[in-house]
Amino acid sequence: MRIILIVVGLVLLIGGLWVVFGHGSYSATDTVLQVGSAKLTATHDKAVPEWVGISGIVVGALLVLGGLFSKR
Repeated sequence: MRIILIVVGLVLLIGGLWVVFGHGSYSATDTVLQVGSAKLTATHDKAVPEWVGISGIVVGALLVLGGLFSKR
């Protein structure tokens, strides 16, 4: 159980740091115009909000510390 907490915490911690330092993004596709069966789409790269990264860092650090200081 301890090792699972530590591994999950490290993954969240690294992912949170990745997002905070500006590398986290995703693509969103919007339909601009649709006439019959033909449609015009636009793809935008959007950044993941910074609060997601900060919460990942906090939760990840708490899980790692909980795994390290667990009695079992």
